[in-house]
Amino acid sequence: MRRRLFVMLATAAVLLVAAVVRMSPVSAVASDPYAYKNVRIDGGGFVPGIIFNPTERNLIYARTDIGGAYRWNQSTKSWTPLLDWAGWDRWGYNGVISLATDPVQTNRVYAAVGMYTNSWDPNNGAILRSTDKGDNWQVTPLPFKLGGNMPGRGMGEALSVDPNNNSVLYFGTPNGNGLWRSTDFGANWAKVASFPNPGNYAQDPNDSNGYLSHKPGVIWVTYDPRSSAKGTATKTIYVGVADKENSVYRTTDAGATWTRLAGQPTGYLPHKGVLDPVNGYLYLATSDTGGPYDGGKGDVWRYATATGTWTQISPIPSSSADDYFGYSGLTIDKQKPGTLMVATQISWWPDVIFFRSTDSGATWTRVWDFGSYPNRTFRYKMDIAENPWLTFGSNPQLPEVTPKLGWMTESMEIDPFDSNRMMYGTGATLYGTENLTQWDSGGQFTIKPMAKGLEETAVLDLISPPSGAPLVSGLGDIGGFRHANLDAVPPMMYTAPVFTSTTSLDYAEKTPSVMVRAGNFTDADRPNDSHVAFSTDGGANWFQATEPGGVNEGGTVAAAADGSRFVWAPKGVTPVYSVGYGNSWQQASGLPTEAIVESDRVNPMKFYGLNGGRLYVSTNGGATFTATAATGLPATGKFKAVPGREGDLWLAGDGGLWHSTNSGTSFTKVSGITSSVNVGFGKAAPGGTYLALYTVATIGGVTGLYRSDDAGTNWLRINDDKHQWGNMGEALTGDPRVYGRVYVGTNGRGILYGDRTGPPVTVTPTVTPTVTPTVTPTVTPTVTPTVTPTTGTGCTATYKAGNQWPGGFAAEVTVKNTGTASITGWRVTWTWAGDQKFTQLWSGTPTQTGANVSVVNASYNGNLAANGTTTFGFNGSYTGTNTPPTTLTCTPA
Repeated sequence: MRRRLFVMLATAAVLLVAAVVRMSPVSAVASDPYAYKNVRIDGGGFVPGIIFNPTERNLIYARTDIGGAYRWNQSTKSWTPLLDWAGWDRWGYNGVISLATDPVQTNRVYAAVGMYTNSWDPNNGAILRSTDKGDNWQVTPLPFKLGGNMPGRGMGEALSVDPNNNSVLYFGTPNGNGLWRSTDFGANWAKVASFPNPGNYAQDPNDSNGYLSHKPGVIWVTYDPRSSAKGTATKTIYVGVADKENSVYRTTDAGATWTRLAGQPTGYLPHKGVLDPVNGYLYLATSDTGGPYDGGKGDVWRYATATGTWTQISPIPSSSADDYFGYSGLTIDKQKPGTLMVATQISWWPDVIFFRSTDSGATWTRVWDFGSYPNRTFRYKMDIAENPWLTFGSNPQLPEVTPKLGWMTESMEIDPFDSNRMMYGTGATLYGTENLTQWDSGGQFTIKPMAKGLEETAVLDLISPPSGAPLVSGLGDIGGFRHANLDAVPPMMYTAPVFTSTTSLDYAEKTPSVMVRAGNFTDADRPNDSHVAFSTDGGANWFQATEPGGVNEGGTVAAAADGSRFVWAPKGVTPVYSVGYGNSWQQASGLPTEAIVESDRVNPMKFYGLNGGRLYVSTNGGATFTATAATGLPATGKFKAVPGREGDLWLAGDGGLWHSTNSGTSFTKVSGITSSVNVGFGKAAPGGTYLALYTVATIGGVTGLYRSDDAGTNWLRINDDKHQWGNMGEALTGDPRVYGRVYVGTNGRGILYGDRTGPPVTVTPTVTPTVTPTVTPTVTPTVTPTVTPTTGTGCTATYKAGNQWPGGFAAEVTVKNTGTASITGWRVTWTWAGDQKFTQLWSGTPTQTGANVSVVNASYNGNLAANGTTTFGFNGSYTGTNTPPTTLTCTPA
């Protein structure tokens, strides 16, 4: 529902009054109770802010740029998500630009939310406030946008609670909106009209799309609690501004007037401003850019609050040729006044550098030093046993090592109650240590991932095959994983090749061990790598093939039902098809560039494409496509074919949900659904004959996650108002092995999987009535002979010819266990009638001597139960005539 924004004019400020809003309308559609958990990856994205409460031990929050906010659970050493209630209507609330924890009433917490300040985010920002540590929230909408995923998002914190009078909060805002204040625990806000400088820095003021032209504005607020008594508003407050000439301001009268701090350094941006009230020092960490990806120069400064003296205390000053970075992450040890740490912003090579001082910045030590180049010496050791994928599968040359200590370390915080505990954010995860003071005694402290429960991946595609690992994922930034155990972190992302982002995944429905993925990477870094890769063991191992010219991004890809061929639509390139595993590609005719491609799940020669509101079909393995007569389809959308039913398609998009049972020749729009995002299938309900159908859609005015057990006639909502996960649904699938299980991808909250918690469900199949004809003819019954089952072991092999082209052909062989006992392996032999030769074979190991061939099972398809079947396929070459073998012999192991 829309929120109303009430704006009143005051004499000195614009007053923002909190609107009373409902988080979400109640759905009129019936619901089915579910429990949801994250598929464990741990981390996967940038953590720009870690916030310790200064007065309650172990009360810690983390903010992310697209994945919401989290609260630390000390008993499990994991993070609890706090903003899952924000759904499609306010997906930008998962961009948290700042977070503040109340030092007086520690149950109170506040978040400033909004993901983009340009047109990509349709909503304005908001201040969220909670009185139960983030379990529930109230919302005050703002009259401008906030940029949780915009440039400069690691600076701060811009939102803060007055430690002397906690009803007072300040908030620094972007893009000329200045400094704002609340005096009633964040319910209402007024602009501080006396604050003189809204900030003028932008990374690129001329950027036409409005991203790099974003102005971070007023970026941090720091109180001097010594300046007033408890219960009265703090008088002395320091505020940082993204302005290279006028960056730090101070009030000494609780915000009535403000002055530029005299003698301040210029030329750089103050990423952080941290006060040591015991020694009376304000510390600044500065950089020449707003970050978080760049920064080539910077300094660290100390301001003596009693004398107004500035001292440059940079570990490596900006005037040095050795300074190729700015400074950002900055923290002090409240248990040991005079101890502080700062991190580089940014040192990509060979690694981030942490500096530590125990004498208020007079001298520093480094977390690593160069020894005999290219070797380095380390004051730390990394233990990533819980998250081994953090090596990124890399094997760098010295002086680089894996895993990296970090990058984009905008937030580094020492626990105010424990000098040994420190946490810091990176671009991929959140790390920490519990023995930090080993640094000072000459030993090595241990750094471990501390990201359990914090899931920040952007999910681009998901598949759940009927055998093998239950889930295979395509992710942004870290490629994706084969999830053999949903509740354990996978050991490694995809390699050979590594994709920065996997844009599309598919498996062969009849041979699910055959998989294909397409994705993106920086071509200049790896000019010989392909944007498509294949697996024949269910995603455990991958190999790359060739690719057509001009490919820079993965697009979408589809596997034939039997794995014999593939259709690929790389972004910006004419779609292509390959017989086999991409040794060569031919252009597909009739299918537009940028089409989304899918395969029929029964007919291996049938593929589909969607582009510009038209559905295209190929019946010759992707060689040619023809537009169907169907009209009224959405201009863009997602569609999938139902396993086990040839030509059965579901299409999701703006305006509704559509269903076809004739390969897209015509579609029927499902009644009651006004819009949908995606669709997927899972195991049918007990007694049901049609797969469970899942969709993220708007039904009865409520956008949610729904399931139908009767082919779309009736729907059950299977999420609730507290579990909406932003703009969920870019990836969606059910589980073909577990009824009711659904996997849903999010943009920043990782992969969720849900299981039913309600009573058992049984679906009564639709009964087709039998019509008795007027005249009943006399029918001679067919006598079914008695068959004596084969005892012991035995197997048969059946040859099925596939596509054929000049000099080449494809075929598939089905192996069946015809005995009454299981077999653990098989061998198929035959003799060619001509000069046929294998050129490529999958799901088996071939041997050929002249015309005599033998194929032995692969490691994953040798075990066959009684009556069980499996297949292997191959491509071959020939001259003359390609005559299929007449006799195949199968021998069980």
